[in-house]
Amino acid sequence: MEQVRTTDKQTRPWRLPAAVAGVSAAVFLLARPHLVDDTFITLAYARNLAFHGHWGLLADATSNSATSPANVLALAALTFVVRDAVLAAGVLYVLCQVALVLALRRLGTALPRWFPALAFAALTVNPLLLSSIGLEVALGAAVLGWLAVFATERRLLAFGLVAGALALVRLDLLIFAVVLGFSLRSGRALFGAALVAVPWFAFSWVVLGAAVPDTFVIKTLQGAQRAWGDWTFANGPLFYARADLWMAVLSFLPLLAVPFALRRSPTLRPFALLALGGVLYHGMYVLLTVPPYHWYYGPGITVATIFACAWAASHRVATGCVLAVVVASVVAYAAPGLPREFAPLTSNYASTAKYAEIGRDLHALAGSRVVGSAGEIGVLAYTCECAIVDVFADRGLLPAAIDARGAGDRWVRAALRVDYAFFDFDVRPRRPDLVLRRLPSPPPDALAHWTLDAPTLGRQELYLVPS
Repeated sequence: MEQVRTTDKQTRPWRLPAAVAGVSAAVFLLARPHLVDDTFITLAYARNLAFHGHWGLLADATSNSATSPANVLALAALTFVVRDAVLAAGVLYVLCQVALVLALRRLGTALPRWFPALAFAALTVNPLLLSSIGLEVALGAAVLGWLAVFATERRLLAFGLVAGALALVRLDLLIFAVVLGFSLRSGRALFGAALVAVPWFAFSWVVLGAAVPDTFVIKTLQGAQRAWGDWTFANGPLFYARADLWMAVLSFLPLLAVPFALRRSPTLRPFALLALGGVLYHGMYVLLTVPPYHWYYGPGITVATIFACAWAASHRVATGCVLAVVVASVVAYAAPGLPREFAPLTSNYASTAKYAEIGRDLHALAGSRVVGSAGEIGVLAYTCECAIVDVFADRGLLPAAIDARGAGDRWVRAALRVDYAFFDFDVRPRRPDLVLRRLPSPPPDALAHWTLDAPTLGRQELYLVPS
């Protein structure tokens, strides 16, 4: 009878991915109203590429501020098919969730058969990962899963090809490829990685003006200039804990399992290596002193959660603890009511719905005039479909940022000189006709006014004024 049951399950391997796809689609529908502002920067790139063959945040200007080329390319391909970038984000999220679970099932053959389902549940309801839907976090997790599979199976060329794809998801994720592939050290793996990654980075270097996306300069400069005050990646969890302690605790709780990765266990080795890669990744970001954008913690939390579930799968009490965290996360997410207005963790000044309302108003108010951004541009640019400019959209503003980033450090300055060897430093900034400003009191020349309110940053007033 047991043999019949086992055979029956083996003949229906589609049940787990089908269940994952259904649950993931439902989760995306719940998360759709609170996709964070940076998600819409990516979606604007994808829409422009899908419909106009153009690489840029704005339809009428080239830019290179999309941190994840792979995410933009995948979303653009799906957008071309489904004709809607937000819907494409949902499709990609579902596909990534399924791909990750299939990788975990293949990676965890020595673990209980319910391990992939446990890991999927813990990852899907993690508040920080829920807050990162639409960004490259889910895509990176899926690629990392298959990178670990091919490293474990010592399929050298496949490992290299996936490592190249990982570089296109986020260049900094290559630290995981170094950890997982350290024992491989194969020319075939390097050839595979180069085959995938080099064409894009060569194109980006020559045609887009920089091999590394402009966000490296923008975000590290924000850290150097203390744009977030005393808050950095190192103490960022405390920043989010101020707004919602329980959401922050539930988000970062999986990191407590990482010390157990130091124990020698052949069964857990690939999961332990992923956790070690997460430690090095975290340390790299601490050294960069970038602001604590919540999705920067996504890869570390993802691999820590996967390791925690793999370790817990052989310990009944630990499995119960993971399930308790899953239930607590679901309850905490649903507590304010569904659908939520804000993501569980957010650093935006306003909700997505509010920014969409402002974007529609700007479309009518600005017309063909150029509008200067007040610091968050994603939803506004996506919904207004007008020229809203800041350093993410206007490359004329980038030379000053490059100079500021290289000031005082000759090694950084030399690296930037190479990276921007083909950049046109003569490009002029676009002069805004109108400017969005957050001000404590109404200016006399205000053309429009909106009230912003967010759990992390509180209530502020936004005005549209002449430049």
